[in-house]
Amino acid sequence: MAPTPIDGNRYATARAALNDKIRKVPDFPEEGVLFEDLTPVLADPAALNIVIAEMATASRKLGADVVGGLDARGFLLGSAVAYELGMGILAIRKKGKLPPPVITQEYTTEYSTAALEIPADGVDVTGKRVVLVDDVLATGGTLVAARNLIERAGGSVAGYVVVLEVEGLGGREKLGDAPLVVLTEEHPDAA
Repeated sequence: MAPTPIDGNRYATARAALNDKIRKVPDFPEEGVLFEDLTPVLADPAALNIVIAEMATASRKLGADVVGGLDARGFLLGSAVAYELGMGILAIRKKGKLPPPVITQEYTTEYSTAALEIPADGVDVTGKRVVLVDDVLATGGTLVAARNLIERAGGSVAGYVVVLEVEGLGGREKLGDAPLVVLTEEHPDAA
């Protein structure tokens, strides 16, 4: 899947802000894994503003009607993106966090199995184009589970917007045809 381009100069600024602020932690959560910690990005007002602006620009270009924020860092990012766009956010929660009735989707991560849920009533995504926002694309399990939830609820996924991608885990290949925007990725048209 080819990345979806966003505005060249602004995009380069976002990538530079991220590269400057992401804390790299070797051997976490297990040996051989390089963990890229976004906490310093979220704590820095300038870096956070750039990231949210670029995620909002990408979400707008993807045709979002609603932003879907994935538990938990996707809530932080997705809420700010939805606010920037003047639209609502669908909180896609880890299993057991929402009162019934819910729609549940199980999935596997690089380390375990888990499940995501959305309300079965009270939030209607029927016919809506949802852009899924999260911090990291790794194996793709979480984003695929979220897509399945949206589709089961009658919506469609317009695309995915993430801050960074852990390469080599095959996540990108699992996402299907919906466009993917990775803020830390260099795009050919980003000059």
